[in-house]
Amino acid sequence: MAGAERGPRERMVFSAAQLIRRDGVVSTGLREVAVEAAAPRGSLQHYFPGGKTQLVDEAVGWAGRYAARRVARYLAALPEPTPSGLFAAMVKQWTDEYETAGFAGGCPVAAATVDCAESVPSTREAASAAFTAWTSAVAGALVETGVPEDRAGQLATLMISALEGAILLARAERDVRALTAVARELGPLLDAAVRTDDRPGRGAAHTDPAAAGRTDG
Repeated sequence: MAGAERGPRERMVFSAAQLIRRDGVVSTGLREVAVEAAAPRGSLQHYFPGGKTQLVDEAVGWAGRYAARRVARYLAALPEPTPSGLFAAMVKQWTDEYETAGFAGGCPVAAATVDCAESVPSTREAASAAFTAWTSAVAGALVETGVPEDRAGQLATLMISALEGAILLARAERDVRALTAVARELGPLLDAAVRTDDRPGRGAAHTDPAAAGRTDG
């Protein structure tokens, strides 16, 4: 949604997610969220009677739904839907951001997990649910590209795990090297999982590994 279309509650959830992905949960304050959302600070208590924990949990849930929704858009935009093309598109979101806006932001779900997995059970549960929603969306998209259902969930877990690790390395190194590497190296493996009878009509050729590594899906 465009910012102008969000109500104050939605703006606060969105702003919390953006601050968490940049600074983590501990360093994200309610006053800062209200300022970023252009909302009266008193409205936080009105909309989030559970305080910061409720706001963080809802921001994490929003992030999981956002990631899941994007999967369908990535798949629909591919001229030839392949597992490697899908993963390249997922990676491209991050390489584009880092190359144009810098390395300040990461995944808000990962950030909340690091900060709260042991100390705030509800946030850990929200993060688990967010990852589940994202993984389910990726698995469903893989099935659409011809991956058998009994492999799609495991490969979706592999894709998200590799992407999250590469995001962490990219932020630490201030370089997209890790992101381009996982797209290039996992592409052939992902395409090899497609059922033979569901491969494109150009013989048994897989997606060009170099094309998958370019992350221009």
